[in-house]
Amino acid sequence: MLDYIIRRILFIIPTLLGIMFLNFLLVQFVPGGPVEQMIYQFENGSNLELVGGGGTDAGQQNDQNQSLKSDSKYRGAQGLPEEFIKDLEKQFGFDKSPSQRFFIMIQNYLTFNFGESYFRSISVIDLVLEKMPVSITLGLWSTLIAYLISIPLGIRKAVNDGSSFDTISSGIIIICYSLPGFLFAIILLVFFAGGSYYQIFPMRGLTSDNWSELTNLGKVLDYLWHIFLPVLASTIGSFATLTLLTKNSFVDEIKKQYVITAKAKGLPKNRVLYGHVFRNAMLIIIAGFPGLFIGVFFGGSLIIETIFSLDGLGRLGFEAALTRDYPVMFGTLYFFGLLGLIIGLISDLVYVVVDPRIDFESRNT
Repeated sequence: MLDYIIRRILFIIPTLLGIMFLNFLLVQFVPGGPVEQMIYQFENGSNLELVGGGGTDAGQQNDQNQSLKSDSKYRGAQGLPEEFIKDLEKQFGFDKSPSQRFFIMIQNYLTFNFGESYFRSISVIDLVLEKMPVSITLGLWSTLIAYLISIPLGIRKAVNDGSSFDTISSGIIIICYSLPGFLFAIILLVFFAGGSYYQIFPMRGLTSDNWSELTNLGKVLDYLWHIFLPVLASTIGSFATLTLLTKNSFVDEIKKQYVITAKAKGLPKNRVLYGHVFRNAMLIIIAGFPGLFIGVFFGGSLIIETIFSLDGLGRLGFEAALTRDYPVMFGTLYFFGLLGLIIGLISDLVYVVVDPRIDFESRNT
C-alpha cells in the first residue's frame, strides 16, 4: 500500500504541472492583461501606484502625453511614454519571456510562494486563507445534507423497487438533476429572497450587519438563515446523483445469493437489510464522500458564491480572472488543482479503510 501511495503522490507533481501549463498557455492568448488594466485606469484619470511601490502623477503624465506617440503593443497605450510602459512591464514581470515567467512561477509555487496580488496590498496566500472557510463550509454542509437525505431515500427506493413511490420519486430526482444549479439558485432568489415574491431569506452574505450584537444562539440562527439557500442550491445536483447511486447499490446487493440464503433461513427483513446488505452496499457510497465533497466544492464555489455574493474562493478566482490579477488567479487554480488531486488519493485510501479486501498494490498506477 505504501508503494501505491508514493506512486500517486509522485504522479500529482506532473499532473499539477500540466494543469498549470495549459492554463498559463491559454492566458497568453487572452487580451486585456494586467498592463492593459493599469493603462485603462491611467487613461481614465485614476491615481496609480505601481506594484513594488513606484508612483506616477497622472496629471503630469497627461500633459506629457499630448505630444508623445507610441507604437506600443498594448491597446489604449498610444501617447504614453515608452519608459512608463516598460516600467509597468517590469513591475508585473512582463519584461521576461513567457517561458521564464512560467518557470519562475512554478519554482515559487512549489514552495507555496504565491506572491502578492497585483491590485490589492495583500499576499495571495493570505487571500486564499481568508476566503477558504466560506467555500469549505458551503461544500461540507451541502455534502452532509446530501448524504442525510439521499441514503435513507435511496434505501427506501431499493426496498420498494418498481413501486409507484419508486417511479414518482425517480421522476422528481431526474428533474432535480437536470436543473442547472445556477438556474435553481436564481429561482430561489426570485421566490424566497425578495426577488419578486417573498422576502424570507437574505439575498447575500453569510451574516447580518448586526452580527456582533447578537447572542451566541442568535449568531448560529443568523448563520443558518443566511446559508440555507446557498446550501440548498448546491445540494440539488449531488442529492440526485447520490440517491440513485444508493438505490442501485442496494438493489444489486439485495439480488445476491447470500441475501436470498439469509431470507430462506427466516432472518427478519430489517436484520437482513441492515445487518448484511447495508455494510456491503454502503462501500462505494462511503468511499465516494471525498470525491462528492470536492465536486460540490468546485461546482458550488464559482456559481453559488457569485450568485449569493459569498466571499469565498470561487468568487475570488472569478474576480481575479476578470481583472487579470494573475497571481490570485493562478494561486487559486493551483490550490484547487492540488486539493482535487489529494482528495482523489484520499478517496482510494477510504476504499481500503471501508473494505480491506481492496488491494491497490496490484495496480500499475
